[in-house]
Order: sequence, then structure tokens, then C-alpha cells
Amino acid sequence: MRTHIFMALLTCMAVGVRAQIVNPVTELWPKQVPGATETKAAHVTREARGDMFYLDKVTNPTLEVFKPEAEKANGKAVVVCPGGAYAVLAYNKEGQEVARWLNSQGFTAYVLAYRVPNNRPGALQDAQRAIRLVRAAGFQQVGIIGFSAGASLSCRAATRYADQTYPPQDGADSLSCRPDFGLLIYPAYLDEGPNGTLTPELKVTKDTPPLFVFGNEDDVKYGAPSSMTITDAMRRVGAPVELHYLTKGGHGYGMRYGLGLVWPKLAETWLKGI
Repeated sequence: MRTHIFMALLTCMAVGVRAQIVNPVTELWPKQVPGATETKAAHVTREARGDMFYLDKVTNPTLEVFKPEAEKANGKAVVVCPGGAYAVLAYNKEGQEVARWLNSQGFTAYVLAYRVPNNRPGALQDAQRAIRLVRAAGFQQVGIIGFSAGASLSCRAATRYADQTYPPQDGADSLSCRPDFGLLIYPAYLDEGPNGTLTPELKVTKDTPPLFVFGNEDDVKYGAPSSMTITDAMRRVGAPVELHYLTKGGHGYGMRYGLGLVWPKLAETWLKGI
């Protein structure tokens, strides 16, 4: 995997705020980005507000690597997909902070800056390519975790791995892009079929990798319907799924407050079990 450091810190093209990407990063696409109509450029960041850091525009998708302490490393990796309605990426709250938690569990974590805004086809290409690049780095088991729109993307990667969505770029693209497991935290956009049924593009079969799903009842627009819909689809075909569905919690908590302090413990147990 070709890795380098972006010029110290990526500079915000819009308002001059310095991005908080300081770990080694890898560009997903060595040459032209598939289907791109714009030239590759540095990620555009939103003006920092409090402890939030968003990517507003990504034309050159990347992976930022977080490595566990050597004595904790379990030889497995997870691709992390931040949410943001496919419009922005909540990069620190649902990306970097999650990567550090995964490190504490022994996983090497790769935070994916996938194409935004409003590029679902490009985002799926980015996720598939990311999984292949992580496999090419020597990891035999590669999982994926996402939040809100990032959980939608993770589910698409877990159910559409047989679809060739871009022309092969190099030897990495001969490897499987099927994640070995997936975690969907307050997922969104999984119920876009008629009358709130499963989003038609999602191809759930008995070979869909094991999924951990976490949602709550008062997340009425996103997490509640999507959590129930994907779980029902998995159960219907006999694919392994574990659902945790609580009453209250809202949306977008990451690992910071409320249910953000609950789901990691449950996920830790599930990860050990699989």
C-alpha cells in the first residue's frame, strides 16, 4: 500500500482552518478517480466549531491509518466510515475517535474519507477499494464500521461485494472486497424501498457477512426504521445478525454521550464472539 504524509496538515481551502489529519494516509486511487469530473484536490474542511471537525468536500479519497500498540495487535483491521448524510463527513467524532477505540481492542483502523458531497456511487467505489487496499497490506480479516450514512455505506459494502463498480486499477483489485464483518451504528437509508422496505440495491443473502446493528426507538427518521429493516432482511435469509435496539438516545452520539457510552461495550463482546 503506497503511504505518505499529506503536506504536514491539510489546509482548509474554504476558510483557512487546519484539518486534524496527522497520521499516515493513503490515496485510494493512484491515478484518476473513477467517474470523477473534478481534479483531485486537498480535502475541504468546515470551520472548526468546538470539538467537531467535518470534511465538507472530498475529491481525492484517502485512508488514515491508526495502529494499536504492538502488544495489543490482533492482526485484524477495520475500515471506519464516518457519517454525515452523504453531504459531509463527521471525521473526528465518527472516524478518528472510533479508530482509537478499535486500537484499544487490538485492531488496526483505517478511517475512510470517501467522496462527498452527494456521491453515493463514488462512495461505494471508495469503500470497495479501501477494503481491497487493506487486504493488500497483509490483513486476512477486514471488517467495516459506519455511523448513519457511513453505516449505509458499510451495509452497501457488505451486501454488494459481488458488484464490480469500477475498472481494476492494480493488483489489489484482484482481492475480495467482501468485509468479514460489519457494525452498523444508528444506520440510515436502509429502508428506501416501497413502504419503508429494504433499499432495493442491498443484496442480502445467506452469505452476507455477520452484522452488528445498534439503533434506538426515538431515532425515528434514520436509526429506528433502518435498524429494524436490515435486521429483518438478514433474519429472513438466515444471515448472522445481532440487533441492539433501545428506547431513547437520538442520533449522532458517536462515542461521546448517552448511547455512545453503551454500544462500544456490546460491540466489544460481539467482536470477541465472532
